[in-house]
Formats: sequence, structure tokens, C-alpha cells
Amino acid sequence: MEKKIVAGQTLPLLQSKNIHGRDVFIPDPTRWTHLQFRRFAGCPVCNTHLQSFVARHQDIVDAGVQEIVVFHSSEADLLPYQGQFPFDVIGDPTKMLYRKFGVEASISAFFSLKAWSASMKGLFMRHKPQMEFAPEGGVLGLPADFLIAPDGRINAVHYGAHAFDQWSVDELLELRRGRNEAAQARVEA
Repeated sequence: MEKKIVAGQTLPLLQSKNIHGRDVFIPDPTRWTHLQFRRFAGCPVCNTHLQSFVARHQDIVDAGVQEIVVFHSSEADLLPYQGQFPFDVIGDPTKMLYRKFGVEASISAFFSLKAWSASMKGLFMRHKPQMEFAPEGGVLGLPADFLIAPDGRINAVHYGAHAFDQWSVDELLELRRGRNEAAQARVEA
């Protein structure tokens, strides 16, 4: 496992492919990137959370942010459910990106009432992925969020302590607004 990324670091440009085979650049050189790491395709916790990003996708785009979500599942497993998401989804069954960004797995993924509540909600969603008994990459993955400037500078990082410990849309937009306000204050000074 590579060490964790911290705010202030600069990433080199990475290129990957989304589950539809299109090139994805991390970071996007023309806009901010919110890079999310989730668990497996059928994860009820992940899909409960991501539905809020689907519902508010236009707010995210209006803030100048490209949304990219990485799962440690194959494209074939992701396409039936995440294939219709309005943002890029990357399948990383070898966990190469997880290692590069220091995203870990832990038994603590389950040690939260929030994670259990989100899991139950996800299991009862109308359009939900089928959860496998032994999903590819395991069930112990932890989430992580990165807000990356177009020049590759990491502006904010969050490594989750449990499966439902990640940024909400509002937190992402607030982080993005905060960065805009700080940049504007520097320009006006």
C-alpha cells in the first residue's frame, strides 16, 4: 500500500478508462475533479450514497467539478447499475488506483450505525445492484474522497473510517466554494 495522499501534494496526470471504454483524465485539466473511491458494484452503502450525487449532478457540474467514482469491481459487474450514472465510473478490480491513492480496507468498514443504516436503506432501494455473497475485491473496503485542482494540486482529502464515511454533495460543494473564495480573496488583495 502506498502512503496516503495529503492536501497540498501535486499529482501527475493519470489516464484511465471508464466502464464505457472512454478515456478519463485524473485530474481533468479544464475543471476540478472530485475523485471518490467506493467499494464493490453491489455495495448497498455505496449506492445509497451515490444516488445523492446522481440527483444533484447538475449542481456539481455548475460548480465546475468533474465527478469520477472508482469501484474495485470489473466493468461487467458495474455496467448494469452504475452504467447509467451521469458521471465517470472506473472499474479497478486490481486495486491499482486504490494503492496509488493509499485507500485501504479494514474490518472497521462495518463498525458504524451510519454504515448499517445506509446498508439497510440500500438493500430496500427499488433499483439496486444485486449484492453478491463474495464480491470481487471483498467487502472491507473503506471510502475516500479527493478534491483535485486542474493543475493536479490536491486541495482536500478525506479517508473514511467506515463504509458510510464520505463527503456529501453539500460538503463537496462547500469545499469547492471555499477554494473559490480563498482564490478570489488572494486576487483582490
